[in-house]
Amino acid sequence: MIDANVHLDTATAPLTGLTVVDLSTTVPGALATMFLADCGAEVIFVEPSGGSPMRELPGWPALGRGKRSVVLDLHSESGKDSVRDLLRSADIAVTTMRPATAARLGFTPDALADLNPALVSASITGWGSSGPFKDYKGYEGLVMAKLGILFGKRQTIPRPGPSFVPTPFATWGASQTAVHGILTALFERESSGRGQHVEADLVRGMATLDTWNWFSELVTLRWPDAFTPVTAFDENGLPNGALIYPLLVTPTKDGHWMQFAQTAPRLFLALLTELGLDWMLTDPKWAGMPQLEDMALRIELWEMMLERASSRTLAEWQQVFDTNPDVSAEIFRSPTDALAHAQLHHDGRTVVFDDPELGPVIQPSTIVHNDGQALTPPRSAPRLGEYQTEIAKSSPQKVDTPTAPESGSGLPLAGVTILEVGSMFAGPYGTTLLTDMGARVVKIEPLGGDLIRGLVPFPEAGGAKVMQGKESITLDMRTPEGLAIVHAWAAKSDVVLQTYRAGAAKRAGIDADTLRAINPNLIYLSAPGYGTDGPYGNRPAYAPSIGAASGLALTDVPDAIEKTGSIEEIKATAIRLYAGGANLSAQADGISALAVASAILLGLYAHRRGTPMGELTATMLASSTHALIDRNIDYAGKPRGCQPDPQMYGYSALYRLYPASDGWIFLAAPKDNEWTALVKAMQSFVNLDQDKRFDSAALRQENSEALAKVLTDVFATRSKDAWERDLTNLDVGCVAAAEHTSEWTLQSDEFFEAGYSTLAMSPVFDEHRRLAPVTTFSRSSTKADGGCMAGEHTDALLAEIGYDDAIINSLRERSIVE
Repeated sequence: MIDANVHLDTATAPLTGLTVVDLSTTVPGALATMFLADCGAEVIFVEPSGGSPMRELPGWPALGRGKRSVVLDLHSESGKDSVRDLLRSADIAVTTMRPATAARLGFTPDALADLNPALVSASITGWGSSGPFKDYKGYEGLVMAKLGILFGKRQTIPRPGPSFVPTPFATWGASQTAVHGILTALFERESSGRGQHVEADLVRGMATLDTWNWFSELVTLRWPDAFTPVTAFDENGLPNGALIYPLLVTPTKDGHWMQFAQTAPRLFLALLTELGLDWMLTDPKWAGMPQLEDMALRIELWEMMLERASSRTLAEWQQVFDTNPDVSAEIFRSPTDALAHAQLHHDGRTVVFDDPELGPVIQPSTIVHNDGQALTPPRSAPRLGEYQTEIAKSSPQKVDTPTAPESGSGLPLAGVTILEVGSMFAGPYGTTLLTDMGARVVKIEPLGGDLIRGLVPFPEAGGAKVMQGKESITLDMRTPEGLAIVHAWAAKSDVVLQTYRAGAAKRAGIDADTLRAINPNLIYLSAPGYGTDGPYGNRPAYAPSIGAASGLALTDVPDAIEKTGSIEEIKATAIRLYAGGANLSAQADGISALAVASAILLGLYAHRRGTPMGELTATMLASSTHALIDRNIDYAGKPRGCQPDPQMYGYSALYRLYPASDGWIFLAAPKDNEWTALVKAMQSFVNLDQDKRFDSAALRQENSEALAKVLTDVFATRSKDAWERDLTNLDVGCVAAAEHTSEWTLQSDEFFEAGYSTLAMSPVFDEHRRLAPVTTFSRSSTKADGGCMAGEHTDALLAEIGYDDAIINSLRERSIVE
């Protein structure tokens, strides 16, 4: 842990000199502007007279850090005039208003552009600014329910039905895709001189987090007989998938729960050897293990592994981890406990700041590190209106109208080349997102292709999402000739992304010093699981183990590790923990990929504005702690925050799941000013306003269980679609909860026609539906390409760096390229 009070300043931070007007009122906006403040921008946070509701959140000291508060009433003309004055000289504006609210207050994209043509304005909404859901309330619970995330997490709770998800996955996705749009628009502005409007939303932000489930669903929809997709455990809690064995969830003898990460074949062998079970690999009874057809064998293997793993104490396992680099596991930590992780301390990614009112505040440092250091020291969150006088004295500067044409600017990252040397999803999908905005990504793959391509039992389905828009070259980088090809492409590239474990890039000859000697202007990003050195730097990292280490898993199953008992109780808990941390639709891989894209764009913008940065680092572990920053920071007197009920329906009677006559709905009306609308919407079914137990917000909170019982009885009388239609028409947050995965939902006709998915071409899937570009621009364009085959572009990429047919054929004959 480092003391943030004595390290760094903001003078050389990459966004120093930029001004942000933050009009956001929800956490996605706060996270986006926190990122900008962490990078050195001056963020002016506009609050109402009573203060922003975010001040009541446990994470406020981090969400507000480094910002400047000014109190202005957006519902008065004088307040709006003051905001307009701020916007006239700002570089960036961020809002979280629904489109109708922005129009009513006069802060539409067109109005902002008229005020300041150089302004980059960003809106973050729940559902986007167009389509059938644009006027829906933007609560995260509504988005997750309607997409199917709550359905996908149903095994985190023993009861039937979907499970509430407390982890703010969609919030994180929307915040970072907004950052992508802002940084890309700034990058483009350096050439055009013009600002533009960018949009991000919770739906598409959520959809970025899935790894290969989109194409698994695509295959089953298009070719239902091709293969049968299976969940890790069936509805009876019996083992279905082979991944539960290398990703073993187990207690120790002394009651700690661990998540193993042994996905690669050699790592799984190391775990079996450690458990004394390696003999099974040559026993005919266990042929094909861990892929086993017989359910009895699957159960037997699971129980054998659990019994042997749980017979050792944590100290005994720690001895194994310290001496055998091929065996690794993480303890399931709470979000707060995660900040005590040894790797975060080693990297200076946990900091303590002495807030003048709160005392020491422990929190994550900046998500991107530059040459091993945080970009800026975390500063205190502002007191309400703290900069009122100072800002009032400043005179708005008139911004010259750019002379560039107002027409579209094409793909905003056109001309940018990224060389990707990484595998799987957590790093590489970050560059995939940038291909939608025009970046060229050359992917270096080993002979045979990236391991992710084969993780679904249908050709290319495992890697189709992460390969979108890329050019692939397969080669043996361990040979001098293969390494020379990588070096030649590094010389032609603007950015290199590498995702190797600590020390591996240097051993491979692709470390920052080596490649920058070849190309001094190179932006170099390391995106490992843990770090570029340190106590965990050489350990393998997979989404479930990072989910355990960072607190993601226990956020979704907060009570799961409270006890251990019989083998049946152990198995039941293991299922819940696995479902919480290894869910394909929402996990650490996607969280990390979004941070990778943010880091690359930050480097590109800093370089274009003439302030290039050093070696950048963004790790899976640190990125995951940022997604939980409202939960994991710690200080004396920290408020408890919202807690889900034990049955995981939701936070309260007014923000939770309810059974309808034919499924489930999610109700979101937690604010005091939403009660009147709910009472009116329900008056044909129940007279809530005549029940004295619910007369005030305090009474409704005190009698939340009683209110939930009343609403449960009412909601059970009608269909989920009827409730969504009628309550939404009266502006009450209510949606029908999907009963299939979010990837199925987003490919459905309803969501395709709403614009959340689009058409692309693939050499395997031909024309198909894929996730639409997740950030949109008012002037710049985007594209949506399909995936590529391993080595599909090998010959063309070699020819581009001067290799003729004879040399290429020789390389192929010697198995240096494929």
